[in-house]
Amino acid sequence: MKHGKKPTRRHKDILTSKKLNPNNWLIVKDLAHLEQRLVVVHRETGNSKNIHLGGNQ
Repeated sequence: MKHGKKPTRRHKDILTSKKLNPNNWLIVKDLAHLEQRLVVVHRETGNSKNIHLGGNQ
């Protein structure tokens, strides 16, 4: 399992906009500048999600 980091204020805003509780998710990869997505992992279950940030694609 990848080790995530605590989300920043910007990450928390993104997670809440996607209807996810930021207290339950850790940030594994922040690819906002390259691929317009975040990779997050759940704190308890270890499930991961790719969150599309909706850039210019």
